Amino acid sequence: MENQTLNRIEVRGRIGQDPKITPVGEKAVARFCVATSEIYKERGGGIKEETTWHNISIWSDRTQVDLSQLKKGDLVSITGRIRNNKYTSEEGTDRYYSEIVANRLMLADVPQS
Repeated sequence: MENQTLNRIEVRGRIGQDPKITPVGEKAVARFCVATSEIYKERGGGIKEETTWHNISIWSDRTQVDLSQLKKGDLVSITGRIRNNKYTSEEGTDRYYSEIVANRLMLADVPQS
């Protein structure tokens, strides 16, 4: 049976804060946000810029980039999948958030050879 579904996303944007890196056994996971912007013309003719923040997580074995080298302001290109998560807050309320689980990350400012 062929899988006819697809969960894939690509973003290119700037890292919003230095990544939080957590060691997990022999590997590490980095978590950070990336901002993407879209500029469009409003009905009245004015120009508007809309910024979207994306939560990112990536494991050290998924990239050739040393995760400790990533920093706020870096332009990155990321390919991955969207994962929706649920947790219970301290007040007992269910909270939801989405993140991109990256399977590829490249520094976009660095020329690739």
